[in-house]
Amino acid sequence: MKEGKTKTRELVVVSGKGGTGKTSLTAAFAALAEAPVVADCDVDATDLHLLLSPRILERHRFRSGHEAVIRQEDCVGCGGCLAYCRYDAVKRTIQPAGDAVFSIDPVACEGCGVCVRFCPENAIDFPERECGEWMISESRCGPMVHAKLGVAAENSGKLVSIVRREARRLADAENRRLIIVDGPPGIGCPVIASMTGATLVLAVTEPTLSGEHDLKRVLSLAAHFRIPAAVCVNKWDLNPDLAGRIETGAARAGARIVGRVRYDRSVTLAQMKKLTVVETEAPCAEDVRSVWQNLNLEKA
Repeated sequence: MKEGKTKTRELVVVSGKGGTGKTSLTAAFAALAEAPVVADCDVDATDLHLLLSPRILERHRFRSGHEAVIRQEDCVGCGGCLAYCRYDAVKRTIQPAGDAVFSIDPVACEGCGVCVRFCPENAIDFPERECGEWMISESRCGPMVHAKLGVAAENSGKLVSIVRREARRLADAENRRLIIVDGPPGIGCPVIASMTGATLVLAVTEPTLSGEHDLKRVLSLAAHFRIPAAVCVNKWDLNPDLAGRIETGAARAGARIVGRVRYDRSVTLAQMKKLTVVETEAPCAEDVRSVWQNLNLEKA
């Protein structure tokens, strides 16, 4: 660590399933924190910007993998690419004159390059695939790094890694002590990319059977990477008994229970105004503040 630089801590907010309130809590934490860097790593369904209203300062294209493109002026219509493709990406169209025209569906193309290798006329290009974009913005809560994966695009884990890298670079450049990450739901590649190396993972769940089941998987993933985990039960009062059972199970799994947040329709009203819940007088705002204090990131 550079001399004079404070230690930067990274809180990653995740959930085993979508719809638990993960992004709402992340935005609220960003509003409560002192000078954080905010990163939206839910690149498949990014929505943190809806609450923080960032002003985009930089846009960068995200490229990953390759895709095949037939140069029609050089194609002789032999059909070799159709014979070799195992993903049904090559399309054959018969023209009114009876000629066959071959093209490649960019969505179906897996970028394996077989058609490029075996085209006798070398009529197929193999450029890098543009999969989305990532941005650096300024929000009312501080610098924000976020991204958007293209439709049907892949390699979201790689894009998540770029977002985290840039968030850490900003934190280091501006000597900011905290990065708050809105992670993706589930336990797949983008989740792994969002939580590895973090200071603390906060798993947000809800008192449902699916919430209980998926929380176990998230905590198991955090334990595998030896990342400290905390748990918050959102909308706990919809099923208090199950909320208690979830907390007991999470504690047995080694997670720290940092609080509960009640069900509150005021959250939706705040979102309609593009505000976090802690920027309003919503009853559950005090619950969220309590969870934030219990996280105690200074000692994480």
